[in-house]
Amino acid sequence: MLPIIITGGPGAGKTSLIEALAQKGYATFEEVSRTLIEQQAQLENGILPWHDLPGFAQLCLQHMGEQKQQAYSHPVAFLDRAIPDICGYLAQAELPIEARYREASQGYHSQVFFCRPHQAIYVQDEVRPYPLEGAIAIHQALVAVYQQLGYQVVDVPWGTLEERVAFIESALTPSIME
Repeated sequence: MLPIIITGGPGAGKTSLIEALAQKGYATFEEVSRTLIEQQAQLENGILPWHDLPGFAQLCLQHMGEQKQQAYSHPVAFLDRAIPDICGYLAQAELPIEARYREASQGYHSQVFFCRPHQAIYVQDEVRPYPLEGAIAIHQALVAVYQQLGYQVVDVPWGTLEERVAFIESALTPSIME
């Protein structure tokens, strides 16, 4: 089946939700962009999104494309962000979105699960250098881009991890979860 995306603005509990899905036995894939930021920050001339968003987008495209291919080998796989997120970040920064990003954004499950940034857990750090308002702006840009790309945006309500996992499982059709 097609990989299932969990996304939304930073500070929304996506990573914790992905970890909870993994504990239930689902195949999960970590957020590529956060890992790349951590790696690139260690390099003298590392490519960081707040200095070179187009360069960072290219780096993400390569790694997220590889991740998508790996996810295809699992009956059910959840991704912490995916290629359409690149389009959302470019749009939020008012940069052009090349056709290759739009084309690579296809091939995921039609339902995309969105987690909204939440003040109770939002932490500004070296990987997330903007205030909560910036995270909400990114969230809104992501929603708009996913809708433009033809995906069904499903808002995951705030709650315990167990409640959020149950919501996602119930939102997916029974045939997918078998």
